[in-house]
Amino acid sequence: MRSRSINGTGLVVAGLVATLAALLFPLWSYEDRSGTTLDRLNAETVSTDFGPLSALDREFITKVRLAGLWELPAGQQAEERGTTKAVRTAGEHLVEGHTFLDARVREVAARLSLELPSQPNPQQRGWLAELSAAHGQTYDEDFANILRRAHGKVFSVVAEVRANTRNSLVRTLADDANTTVLDHIKVLEKTGLVDFDGLARDAATGQAPATRSPAPPGPTATPAPAAPVTPSPTFSLPPAASRPKPDK
Repeated sequence: MRSRSINGTGLVVAGLVATLAALLFPLWSYEDRSGTTLDRLNAETVSTDFGPLSALDREFITKVRLAGLWELPAGQQAEERGTTKAVRTAGEHLVEGHTFLDARVREVAARLSLELPSQPNPQQRGWLAELSAAHGQTYDEDFANILRRAHGKVFSVVAEVRANTRNSLVRTLADDANTTVLDHIKVLEKTGLVDFDGLARDAATGQAPATRSPAPPGPTATPAPAAPVTPSPTFSLPPAASRPKPDK
């Protein structure tokens, strides 16, 4: 009888231990993941006079610069080739908005000693080539939808950065970007050519990248000057970033 009692007690204890382990494992796993994320945030964040500068902050600054490098010439093109007043007006807004925003991002990058890209990325050059090859109503439709889709993706990044950044320069740049991008979204939609069903399908099928590209490096002591390259002989890009002289 005593043996059976001991065996029964052992089974109960073993069961309790197994249950406790099952309850604790998810908590341990969650804490481990959370700690890893926090460690990564700390490792990828650098100190500046304007507050901590995270990897997302640096990626945002780069994206703002890239947006100007292709959307400004796209706007100039639309001013000349758009077949409707609404498309030409949208082009004017892109030129005015990105002229202002590019000057702002160059100012912020200079104060943070950050490198900026000097030409659009391959995907953006592909969009410019697609627009250059289109004509008439097809051009109008391609312009409205390519630019509207691009602005929608940037808009979500702006919101995330504005909500989470600890850097005062990045915060004010996000305010300017939010105003500019929202204006462009509205004026593109006023063309009456935006395919909202297509935008919804893109979002539902997850065509946006699932992971971000590696963040640009942190501030450097002697950043090299940027030299924008035009994607076509017709449309110019924003000027190179101004740089503060390095301390001796």
